[in-house]
Amino acid sequence: MNYEEIQTPCYVVEEEKLIQNLEILKRVREETGCHILLAQKCFSMYATYPLIGKYLNGTTSSGLYEARLAHEYMEGENHIYAAAYREEEMEEIFTICDHIVFNSFGQWEKYRHLAAKYKKECGIRINPEYSTQEGHAIYDPCAPFSRMGVTKENFREDLLEGISGLHFHTLCEQNSDDLLTTLQAVEEQFGHLLYQMKWLNFGGGHHITREDYDIQTLVSCINHMKEKYDLEIYLEPGEAVALNAGYLVTTVLDVIHNGMPIAILDTSAACHMPDVLEMPYRPNIVDAGEPGEKPYTYRLGGPTCLAGDVIGDYSFEKSLEIGSRLLLCDMAIYSMVKNNTFNGMKLPAIALSRNGEIEIVKEFGYEDFKMRLS
Repeated sequence: MNYEEIQTPCYVVEEEKLIQNLEILKRVREETGCHILLAQKCFSMYATYPLIGKYLNGTTSSGLYEARLAHEYMEGENHIYAAAYREEEMEEIFTICDHIVFNSFGQWEKYRHLAAKYKKECGIRINPEYSTQEGHAIYDPCAPFSRMGVTKENFREDLLEGISGLHFHTLCEQNSDDLLTTLQAVEEQFGHLLYQMKWLNFGGGHHITREDYDIQTLVSCINHMKEKYDLEIYLEPGEAVALNAGYLVTTVLDVIHNGMPIAILDTSAACHMPDVLEMPYRPNIVDAGEPGEKPYTYRLGGPTCLAGDVIGDYSFEKSLEIGSRLLLCDMAIYSMVKNNTFNGMKLPAIALSRNGEIEIVKEFGYEDFKMRLS
């Protein structure tokens, strides 16, 4: 089966590209001795977990269900962090997770008895109040009034008994120069505490597998913190694991005209790739150009009733017809994990491409829409 034969819409993850990313992450592990975990909030295609587990140390989760998925399908370490935990879920979380990171000392005080009971590693998320984001405040954990992490002013050194590590997550799709300056802020505000800790978690947002990423600076940052404070270092990349490793294959359902040609696809930005609208951003499409760059320019939109369900404007060498196939790039990350069935939209199938052959791993239908409702 190839891209022209599969039923659309369909997410297709290319195993070869996934392995290329994993090899880079493996080299970072080998050069530094750090632990690298898959952030499931970005990529949770558990059909690939046996492969990922050969390269990474384990996973990190944002709640019980992700942690349970990792426990069932991925060997290795199972970490979790949440802004707040549900009391009825904590016994299971402590049973299946190795590291539990708390967002506040209030949460730590509430559940520290479970840490003693299960003898698990626990940490506190810190907020160094050092923002490196530009133009994406929604993804900035260091923005004013952020609910993420404990600031220096609110840190309780008197409650550190039982805490073995600190965690920070301040980056989003960034290079290692921003990590370097962030670490300077972390050391300035919390450095004296690091000598008491067993580990430090750098969180996610490290675009390690991007072509222009400065891996040597990352290695230097890891080794500096590791050697100065005698720490184990953790990283939690999500995008870097599956960056550019997947496509969303779609078909043109209709072409209409309203001031310009508009192609309506069987995939929706709102339902199948929400970050296109939330970020927002314009995804690349194979063999497509900027508006006006190629002979035929179209606005691409989804089939839902949302007027703003628009992917963007693109140009093509040939005119688009009903039945034309398009491949939207970099659709493994923050797509499957965030999609929805608004308007009763069918969820894209999930497929794995290996050695030029595409295997459908999972398909969805009416029951997947119905099961969420009553």
